[in-house]
Amino acid sequence: MTAPPSIEIRDITDAATFQRLPPCADARFDHRSCDYWEDEDRGQKTSRPSWWQPASPPPPAPPPAVDENPFLPRPGDEDTFNPFASTAIAAALDPLGGDDLFATPAYNPFAPSPREEAHAGSALPRKLRLLDRGRKVFGSYAKVLLLESEPVGYAQFGPLSAYPRAQQIRSLYPRLPQSPLPAVITCVATTSAARGMGLARRLVEAVVADLASRGFAAIEAYPDLTLRPAEASAASPAFWMGCGFLMAEADERYPVMRIELG
Repeated sequence: MTAPPSIEIRDITDAATFQRLPPCADARFDHRSCDYWEDEDRGQKTSRPSWWQPASPPPPAPPPAVDENPFLPRPGDEDTFNPFASTAIAAALDPLGGDDLFATPAYNPFAPSPREEAHAGSALPRKLRLLDRGRKVFGSYAKVLLLESEPVGYAQFGPLSAYPRAQQIRSLYPRLPQSPLPAVITCVATTSAARGMGLARRLVEAVVADLASRGFAAIEAYPDLTLRPAEASAASPAFWMGCGFLMAEADERYPVMRIELG
């Protein structure tokens, strides 16, 4: 008896997983350089290979002058914190001072500075930086499906606030529920060779379960019926209905598909 194929779904949270994104069915487009949903005015789905590669690391800082005082801020340094100033010492010794009983210390010598975090993220590919923007608060924004260890499926999702183009489409339909706002699935796709195997549905089921565990009350998707299937990133109404979604707005060009969670 033949064993069923091995299927694995991974969250895209690092460069190694990002590099395993599968190709689009239409070679003119590519998930790894698509900012269509993130930029409502200039976003594109077209293939831009330069976006797949890590950015050049920032140049190293010049060594300090021999006679430089290490306790004074360097010229052009925006971080003017002085750990020996009386205000800094007071903040460190009294982290719960003031009226906010849940305040955090104003100074943490072990936390990376905002500039250090920016430098660490600046070496990531541009698309991965887009996917990584809210991960510390929201969690992952995309998943990849592996069939026998080969990447064949991709889905992108997240809070509505992360995708201006989804907000723009949704604003066309004032009858949609305004509170609580839904999560959205902006993209679901499989490679041409993996079509017809039910893998996109498996991927959507994993995303729905994930978003439900994060506390969302509903999820929406916005198919574009003006495009050919290989050009569309949000599938078709028939596909979403097969995944349990209902048609919340039956527009002939930009329908809204929605599923209630809970």
